Amino acid sequence: MANPQFDLFKSSGEFYFHLKAGNGEIILSSEGYISKQGAENGIKSVKENAPLDNKYVKKDTPTYTFVLTAGNGLKIGKSESYTTAAGRDNGIAAVKKCAPKADINDLT
Repeated sequence: MANPQFDLFKSSGEFYFHLKAGNGEIILSSEGYISKQGAENGIKSVKENAPLDNKYVKKDTPTYTFVLTAGNGLKIGKSESYTTAAGRDNGIAAVKKCAPKADINDLT
């Protein structure tokens, strides 16, 4: 995979998405949505909010992670766990770069 993409999928009756970087690595994961439309709206919100520094909540314990929030303050995506703050910050930079231009791969 050369381009970043959102994988939209269904699991255990709920809809989810992952944002994957160009190398295929998952850099952001969603919560479960009841409807496909809800997940699609979540992707739209990620695309809109990802470039904005103030939409990221950094966490340092017990591991380094981050959460991307929407305009209403609700969580729209979470990161994997990183071993260092620098790794987490690189993850944020990847989401900021990849999300706005990522295509949607509908696997539902």
